[in-house]
Amino acid sequence: MTKTPTTGQKIEQAFEKALDPFAAALKRATRPAEAAAAPAATPAGKPGLAVSPLAVPFPTIPPIGGVEIATARAGFYKHERDDLVVFRFARGTSCAGVFTRHKIGSAPVDWCKKHLGGAEGGKDVRALVVNAGCANAFTGKAGADAARRAASEVAKRFGCRQRDVMMASTGVIGVVLDEKKIIAKLPDIEAGLDADIHPSEQWARAGRGIMTTDTFPKGSYAEAEIEGYKVRIAGIAKGSGMIAPDMATMLAFIVTDADIHPNVLKALLGLHVRTTFNSVTVDGDTSTNDTALLFATGTSGAPRIGRVGDRRLKSFSAALDKVMLDLAHQLVRDGEGATKFVKVTVDGAASPASARKLAKSIADSPLVKTAIAGQDANWGRVVMAVGKTEEPVDRDRLAIRFGPHQAAVDGAPSPTYDEAKMTAYMKNPEIDITVDVGAGRASATVWTCDLTKGYIEINGDYRS
Repeated sequence: MTKTPTTGQKIEQAFEKALDPFAAALKRATRPAEAAAAPAATPAGKPGLAVSPLAVPFPTIPPIGGVEIATARAGFYKHERDDLVVFRFARGTSCAGVFTRHKIGSAPVDWCKKHLGGAEGGKDVRALVVNAGCANAFTGKAGADAARRAASEVAKRFGCRQRDVMMASTGVIGVVLDEKKIIAKLPDIEAGLDADIHPSEQWARAGRGIMTTDTFPKGSYAEAEIEGYKVRIAGIAKGSGMIAPDMATMLAFIVTDADIHPNVLKALLGLHVRTTFNSVTVDGDTSTNDTALLFATGTSGAPRIGRVGDRRLKSFSAALDKVMLDLAHQLVRDGEGATKFVKVTVDGAASPASARKLAKSIADSPLVKTAIAGQDANWGRVVMAVGKTEEPVDRDRLAIRFGPHQAAVDGAPSPTYDEAKMTAYMKNPEIDITVDVGAGRASATVWTCDLTKGYIEINGDYRS
């Protein structure tokens, strides 16, 4: 059920709205879903790329109080498309993030880590600025200064500190961000934030605006309860190539109307990222710009959660995991040139860490991935990928399945192996590979895609 706010809560909310310059916008953000018709979609993605055959539709996202989104074309791309996305948040919005472990992190990654890492970090985040087409990575002091100037200008317009503006970029590495392109579009962004555009369309436009070689926008939505109050969770992500664990290589932005302390948000992200964004791989390459940010606007009326491990978070934690896993799967479904969505599960490992290393070795192997692209159940390549890891494996107990079909058992070809059935199975768009290494009881799952000629074609002319 959804509880009715108490008289005291109503008075407090009215007082906050009287002081908050975003009050009118928040009121629009909570109107019924059917009140606004969605405008026509704007172009996105790289011209000439066919939509992935594994694509899924963008979800309908209802209003989430305390957040508004606008997009604009800043000109980071030569072709006509939105490439600038700005989120505006209500006062008191909490934020936490997880980032790439790449040794050459980008300027926006450094910016977010710096301002979220302090004692007061993430307690009152008011905006998020995202650009596509320029990663602003490996750009030294010039790149850092450009990110700071962009954040400063947004802060002036939104009436907040520059540290309360989060930054994210994606695109070509080694090009300094031209922040003037962002600043020049801020009037259009402000007009968009105040325009009568339904939140679901705002989210869809944002999903398209952060695309690079993506072929479809990625979004997800779920609901949960905290002490009887309904809370909403919505998110978008981008990523198609340079996707590997340790924050995948992607951008992901998730917003909830729950009221949660930044430290709790950080713990929740850390808990779920391991089995979602850190359990997908397209090509084994880790990016300089990986960023996942979680924002909590606190507008749902649900009580504030300030302690890690609070039992009231059970439903919320499960819903957040659902959104993150959905977005992670969509990254794989849009893998550059992908035609197969592949689930790799390793059982019987000596430890969870060993299981993950084994699963990743299989999922990252070009030989395994090209065999899948050719619809060939070449279990010998799976054996190769398992053995090269130096992880504990009992060769004489090794077993391999493709879907329901046994390929190998007890360290040898299965006596029931049926080539015709296996070939028919490999024609499916979704493939499951399960390997039992017979060394223990731990298991892990990694999701990947096949490796086709399309991957080479896309990356051969990435900068053109």
